[in-house]
Amino acid sequence: MTRIISADERLREQRGAKILLVGKPGVGKTTQLTTLHASSVLFVDSEAGDLSVRDFPADTIRLKTWREARDLAVRIGGPNPNFAPHMCYSQKHFETVGGWLEDLPRYKTIFADSITSISRLSFQHASQQPEAFSERTGQKDLRGAFGLHARELLQWLHQLQHAREKNVVFVAILENVVDEFGRNLGYQVQMEGSKVPREISGIIDELIVMDWIDFGDQKPTRAFVCTSPNKWNFPAKDRSGKLQQVEEPNLGKLIAKLVPNNGG
Repeated sequence: MTRIISADERLREQRGAKILLVGKPGVGKTTQLTTLHASSVLFVDSEAGDLSVRDFPADTIRLKTWREARDLAVRIGGPNPNFAPHMCYSQKHFETVGGWLEDLPRYKTIFADSITSISRLSFQHASQQPEAFSERTGQKDLRGAFGLHARELLQWLHQLQHAREKNVVFVAILENVVDEFGRNLGYQVQMEGSKVPREISGIIDELIVMDWIDFGDQKPTRAFVCTSPNKWNFPAKDRSGKLQQVEEPNLGKLIAKLVPNNGG
């Protein structure tokens, strides 16, 4: 039976922020890991590009396959009772991979670098499944592969949303997209396929753009752009209402501002 959660109980719940941190290559997104407390952050590395944080003493999980990514998500978000035993994120899946991740209560923040590379793991998996081939000809069917990939990756993101008390930070590349006719389509999160980049901003709480900003003195400085509309046409978003349009480029301070009692 569905239980009513009282207003007082809901307000007492510990909550975490779900953040998509995007920016151009080399702007310093991965280095934002070092603004968090090393003892309470879990670094999920799928790029093997951790040179900039090699001296930061954070616990790390390295993802090389989509199966590993799904197993990690169920161990962080827990089982979903809506799923049948044979499905990913079900109670059976949760039990098979060992239940809750070891030391999970210690981690306040999950820092996933990057959703761009994780999307490639998802697409590689999808392109090898039966849905990626035509039943009639047996040839590759890219529409089927991209459709399965989008469903898989969106479900993975929703699964991590279930870790309500955790801060989850997804890092991604932001690119300025130009079509084959030379038309500028604006900024977009770099991922495989087009469905997830369109829908991801509706899943996460905060879309933070990190870039070099010129405030009129011809001395660009790194900053977080947190709200839209903005004069740079960045696809920023703040669901909390607590952020200024431009914030100091410090992820630890940003999380503390969003969830004061659950800093990373």
